[in-house]
Amino acid sequence: MNLLAIPFPDFDPVAFSIGPLTIKWYGLAYLAGLIIGWMYIRELLSTPRLWRNDTPPFSVAKVDDLLLYVTLGVVLGGRLGYVILYEPSTYLASPLDILAVWKGGMSFHGALAGCALAVWLFARRNGFSALSAMDLGCAAVPIGLFFGRLANFINGELFGRVTDVPWSMVFPQAAALHPDVEPAARHPSQLYEAALEGLLLFIVLRVLTHSFGGLKSPGLATGVFLAGYALTRSLGEVFREPHAIHAFNIGPFTAGQVYSLPMLLAGIYFIWRARREAAPAVS
Repeated sequence: MNLLAIPFPDFDPVAFSIGPLTIKWYGLAYLAGLIIGWMYIRELLSTPRLWRNDTPPFSVAKVDDLLLYVTLGVVLGGRLGYVILYEPSTYLASPLDILAVWKGGMSFHGALAGCALAVWLFARRNGFSALSAMDLGCAAVPIGLFFGRLANFINGELFGRVTDVPWSMVFPQAAALHPDVEPAARHPSQLYEAALEGLLLFIVLRVLTHSFGGLKSPGLATGVFLAGYALTRSLGEVFREPHAIHAFNIGPFTAGQVYSLPMLLAGIYFIWRARREAAPAVS
């Protein structure tokens, strides 16, 4: 063990309590991501120059409806994704625990699938471009990722691999999952992922939308997000402790990297499609 390792801060996962009601940092992180993302989408729609022919795909007033769709997609998709992708046997043995979202257990890949379906339904119901609606959502998603990864750090979950780097930390929760090697100093991989999946990806998409007209080519921001997340998540997995005993932990590859591969391929497809549609016709 690295004797210079930083002790994990004694965070209380409960932000505050009001009588019998307890509000956890994890829930506040989701709330912050959704509300700030909602505000950011409103700002994008309120800037006509970002859109083809200076015409946003729908009005700012419709963003409230979009928020409802996205919230349901994130919560339901994230929970079902975790159950199906990471702990199917556990929840088959105790199906009622699927509803116990307050105990934790959310999958980003599942939340993304649920969100994509929700946005598609929103666009179809209202007669809007599904690709432009997805572009808006993808431009805002890194905001939620940033807060979500910070909440993972506060909870001391999804910690990193054993290391001797000077900023390594000893995570108390690791003792229950890896008693054979604990106490051990580990990467604070949640903070790496907050920086990569949250800050870096947000900056890339912001430059794309505001400096390169990314929203004028429907599907381009979606493709860049999907490919960018797949790459940053895969890089973060190098430092993150793999999910224990998972069928897709294959050799040096982790389940998170395997689940990111379809996202990378889909991202490349959306980028290719957007560029093809934007290319001038050859006479």
